[in-house]
Amino acid sequence: MSTDFPAVAAGPESQGGEAALHAVLWDMDGTLVDTEPYWIETEFELARRYGGTWSQEHALNLVGNDLLESGRYIRTHMGIDLEPAQIVEELLDGVVARVEQAVPWRPGARELLAELTAAGVPCALVTMSYRRFVDPVLAQLPEGTFQALVTGDVVSRGKPHPEPYLTAAAALGVLPTECVAIEDSDTGARSAVAAGCSVLCVPNHVPIASGPGRFFAESLADISLDTLRRGSVSRRDPGHAAE
Repeated sequence: MSTDFPAVAAGPESQGGEAALHAVLWDMDGTLVDTEPYWIETEFELARRYGGTWSQEHALNLVGNDLLESGRYIRTHMGIDLEPAQIVEELLDGVVARVEQAVPWRPGARELLAELTAAGVPCALVTMSYRRFVDPVLAQLPEGTFQALVTGDVVSRGKPHPEPYLTAAAALGVLPTECVAIEDSDTGARSAVAAGCSVLCVPNHVPIASGPGRFFAESLADISLDTLRRGSVSRRDPGHAAE
């Protein structure tokens, strides 16, 4: 097990040496499920369909991004004459079809969700994917696993802006500083830290830089409620939200 926790003492919000943890906010793509390969396959299909060019490097540049921003990036760098919104819809068609065939769960994700549910810790899903992609994933989890859902089609500014995580914390009725977010990309980690959350970073397809408010693990299979509590003692100023 390799889990990098910040060397800080428990503050006044802790009891019995454990930090107050009121909610856990989950990214989806690459964190709860490993759907990034589905997106990348679909992007290459799109390039072939419309005579564009694409690369693995371009694909990885999109990990964690807002979908419309990704659509704009694809239009420019793939060299296809489609509107960003149409690009997004065609990508979703391909990825949803794959998810309906098989949901590729990340190791330890469902087990950690079950532990949090049993302990009464509220969870929210905070993803830049659209609702029609999220629904097939949620259908494979027990009802009520997530008490709030924030998707890319309901926020005006996506990750790395803090709006998605601020929205999720508000929906759960907690402060962002009382939450741990779980992320697999630097884009998502920046969003959560800017909102005021502590962030458990579990890198998957792309690296994540170290920084204030971030702690790291190699896999969610290494993580329990206790390790989330210990990691959440790394606090930062919630006023650092992006403009």
